[in-house]
Amino acid sequence: MSFFLESELSTAERSEDAFFRVIPVPLERTVSYGAGTASGPEAIIEASNELERLCRGAEPCARGIFTEPALDCDGPLAEVMERLAQRTEAAVRAGKLPVTLGGEHSLSYGAVTGVARALKQRVGIVQIDAHADLRVAYQGEKHSHASVMNLLIEEGHGLAQFGVRALCTQEAESRVANGVFHVDAEELVTGNIHAIDLPEDFPELVYVSFDVDGLDPSQMPATGTPVPGGLGYYQALQLVEHALNGRRCVGLDVVELAPDGNAAWDFTAAQIVYRLMAAVGEV
Repeated sequence: MSFFLESELSTAERSEDAFFRVIPVPLERTVSYGAGTASGPEAIIEASNELERLCRGAEPCARGIFTEPALDCDGPLAEVMERLAQRTEAAVRAGKLPVTLGGEHSLSYGAVTGVARALKQRVGIVQIDAHADLRVAYQGEKHSHASVMNLLIEEGHGLAQFGVRALCTQEAESRVANGVFHVDAEELVTGNIHAIDLPEDFPELVYVSFDVDGLDPSQMPATGTPVPGGLGYYQALQLVEHALNGRRCVGLDVVELAPDGNAAWDFTAAQIVYRLMAAVGEV
């Protein structure tokens, strides 16, 4: 079994006592355009071995990074979500931070559910994404990647979206009806905006869900649903980092990498994971 950043970690740093718990979830069940997300977690882990320990003047890996076996993604999606929820719940109950690697975006439902169960409270989700993912269902599946945030807001979680540039009328109406905070890609990109203050009443406990298609396809083409006009690499990360100011990150996922044979995109996704770990360390 491969470990995230294995080439840089000491034996103690990759032990089960590590603060970061990497959970690979090779899920690919409801993709609606390009395929390949099942290979995403393995590609991220492999590319991570080319990362440097130092990130923004600190070494997040010094807190330890343990990589769990990949989640079994066979069977009904509801069962897959529960298996993942048990993993993230166990991590949080142990005082660790779950880092889920996708796989398609539908997995965020299971990951957030487990975190919330362990905390016994709702969380605020900070989402980087080209899509709102607020459809009631998509192609008849409520656990679709296009419906994941709808499921989570229905359960009372807060939601802040950055970088969206593709949504339907029902999703736009859902944003209004459910009080979803959002600043979309055109405003962020054309205004060169790298920091947005979350509403004062946004939950203190934050879960970060980073869909790599939130980035512009010029910087991340290896994803199933690339949309033009996306966020820049630093821009997306700095939006998340600013959102975490004064709040505590309780879990994160990086999803929707669909490796296409160019290692640059796998490395980009791995660097995003590590940079988010660094952001957690600053809270």
